[in-house]
Amino acid sequence: MLGFSGLILPAVPGIPLVFAGLVLLAWAENFAYVGWITLTLLGVLALLSYGIDFLAAALGAKKFGASPRAITGAALGALVGLYFGLPGMVLGPFVVGAVIGEFSRQASTKAATQAGVGGTLDLLFGALLKIALAFTMVGVFVQDRLL
Repeated sequence: MLGFSGLILPAVPGIPLVFAGLVLLAWAENFAYVGWITLTLLGVLALLSYGIDFLAAALGAKKFGASPRAITGAALGALVGLYFGLPGMVLGPFVVGAVIGEFSRQASTKAATQAGVGGTLDLLFGALLKIALAFTMVGVFVQDRLL
């Protein structure tokens, strides 16, 4: 449950906690039902989740016509935003990232705002992807456990 709360709360590492909980459940049953192959697959999925936030913010800025500076800024803004909770996660890619990155190349206010909106929307999309990934991990575990 703590892992699932971490999918929404930025200070809690959600996917790693979901993975740790699934490993703990398998260990509690002496790996009788869920083996190392499934746990390795779940571990790979957990590792893949690390790049979702940064990639989503960068791709969102790119889709809205942002420059490479704005794309880099959106990814850096997401990283900086992690330290400021939920407001930082939403505003980081927008204000700190894509908008400032776009202004640094002397773009218009409209272009900078579009880049910021794109980065923010894709960051939210990234959060939804992480939630889907967590449910997929639990589903794979349950399926292996029951079959």
